[in-house]
Amino acid sequence: MLKLKVNEIDIEVEEGLTVLQACEQAGVEIPRFCYHEKLSIAGNCRMCLVEIEKSPKPIASCAMPATEGMNIKTNTSKVEKARKGVMEFLLANHPLDCPVCDQGGECDLQDQSMFYGIDKSRYKENKRYVPEKYMGPLIKTQMTRCIHCTRCIRFATEVAGVPELGAIGRGEDMQITTYLEKSMESELSANVIDLCPVGALTSKPYVFEARPWELKKTETIDVMDAVGSNIRVDTYGWEVKRILPRINEDINEEWISDKSRYACDGLQNQRLDIPYIKKDGIFEKSSWEEAYEIISKKIYSTSSDEIAGLTGDLTNMETLFITKEFFSKTIKSSNLDSRAEHIFVNNDERSNYLFNSTINAIEESDFILLVGSNPRYEATILNARIRKSYLKNNTEIYSIGDLGNLTYPYTVLKNTTEIIKEIIEDKHEVSNKIKNSKKPIIIVGQSVLKLDSANYIIEKIKEYLKYNNKINNEWNAFNILSNNASTVGSYDLNILSSKEKNNKVLNGIENNKFKILFLLGLDDINFKKNNEFIVYIGSHGDKGAEISDVILPGAAYTEQDGFFTNLEGKIQKAYKASYPPGEAKEDWLILNELASKIKSKKLYKNKDELEKSMMNYLKLTNNEKNKKNFENFRFVNEKIILNEIDYYYSNVIARSSKTMSRCRQEKMKLKETGTEG
Repeated sequence: MLKLKVNEIDIEVEEGLTVLQACEQAGVEIPRFCYHEKLSIAGNCRMCLVEIEKSPKPIASCAMPATEGMNIKTNTSKVEKARKGVMEFLLANHPLDCPVCDQGGECDLQDQSMFYGIDKSRYKENKRYVPEKYMGPLIKTQMTRCIHCTRCIRFATEVAGVPELGAIGRGEDMQITTYLEKSMESELSANVIDLCPVGALTSKPYVFEARPWELKKTETIDVMDAVGSNIRVDTYGWEVKRILPRINEDINEEWISDKSRYACDGLQNQRLDIPYIKKDGIFEKSSWEEAYEIISKKIYSTSSDEIAGLTGDLTNMETLFITKEFFSKTIKSSNLDSRAEHIFVNNDERSNYLFNSTINAIEESDFILLVGSNPRYEATILNARIRKSYLKNNTEIYSIGDLGNLTYPYTVLKNTTEIIKEIIEDKHEVSNKIKNSKKPIIIVGQSVLKLDSANYIIEKIKEYLKYNNKINNEWNAFNILSNNASTVGSYDLNILSSKEKNNKVLNGIENNKFKILFLLGLDDINFKKNNEFIVYIGSHGDKGAEISDVILPGAAYTEQDGFFTNLEGKIQKAYKASYPPGEAKEDWLILNELASKIKSKKLYKNKDELEKSMMNYLKLTNNEKNKKNFENFRFVNEKIILNEIDYYYSNVIARSSKTMSRCRQEKMKLKETGTEG
């Protein structure tokens, strides 16, 4: 520990900290524009100047290491004069755009000029003008406002891994730009908007929509992938205007993916706001009572074995649990599943389907093997952690199959199951790398779970890791990368009709064995409809609603409270930020009312009772889960075909979003012109 003084107060700080960090530990605020905790030090805005005893001039505290015996002063007249001078320089060319700038009310320059600046300028020359730059459909530029803090450049290069932003020119002619005047390609690109301390980079879809003080802010959870990023939903009235990241160092740090941030405009489009009944092939508006009546009559006249249900990818855990109760208690059917594809799952032990190493611990890893997974598109935030691990530890990364640009270098292995067999039989170079590494990570993607030898791969990899002590009390190297927000929660609640790859419900649906089919927010299903009576409960008029006979309008994730379990097994609560449109109801309520119609008794009196019952069930089942492993291993030498991921159209909300459509078109344009990275 180092002993030093800050404003005549003695403090102790760790070695390796900068003067700015030491001052912050002492509770002293230092203004800054270029410095950011998650980015490398640039030291080019000079706003963080402080005085150090025996130093002839003020020093930039962000770039100066703290040393033993330093006497730092942050409140002297010399420091005050230096900061005012720096602020005067920064504002010399900055336009007076505050009344029309989207950054107004959240602008670091505005706040700091009020506190540290002066009320007049000595510069009478004309302000410079910088032409706007094209950065794609998400980022609006007004580069005349830019103060050259270079935060955006450092983020793009270091965190996002797309070094396509940079500075050209020198002095007053310096400009921040994309070198080829094309859209930024990263799925994390819009984080530069939050990083920009002025209004040079603002949100294009949000432009002139609202002022920050007019918005109601709700802290909640993102559902666009299985990571469970912490977000803040800002609403104007009951319309979701924007989504921003919340800091959670264990999950998403302070970043979110572009899809998490911008798919929210899909909450306004193609919404179901009234029940519909299909008559002679045409949907007609209905009342809730009439819709319930038709469904209950159908259920009365159908055997419970001929009724099935599938749950969707954005469904919260309360809805999943009441669906399970509805099927087991109300209609006495066991034909309920959460898988829309034939995927192998062994949920006897929770670690069989979790990302066991945890997202945060990726940074400690020294070897990573990707098996049939593309983390860049399946879990963007997790991919950023892998890149961070590579930069920090020089982590060796191997992938079975070529995944294209993942933003970090990796060694490609042949994409067959034979390679996996060789690795676990110690016949491959990767075997030694796993054994010699202290904290290896094996990431198994959903593509592997579709294989005929999925059971063999999962169980044998686990067996191999246990034998080599890579699964122990301190570290678990085995990880499954889930794609959907509801996946882990549905496995925890045991919403599975069978554990085999060929699941019972899907087989029955594909062979038209069921007479009634419930789709709970499920749209990604491909089967040839025969005479099935399909009930769709969901928020958007998408593929599921299209094939249904009765549509019951539900709520989106911002319109109801609900728990979600992320891919590493953390249960988090999403909070209600707005209301469902029209006559739409919360999903759990629809099933509760339907149960009351069928059995004249509600499953639960209220949401609290449902929540309590669900938590008790989770506690009980997780304690009782036996750790038996499957024994019927079957190895098949087959090619691992990676899932085709339509990143910007991965769920109903994203498919309804105009912004996601524009991003998708931009991506396709880059592919056609051959300028894609």
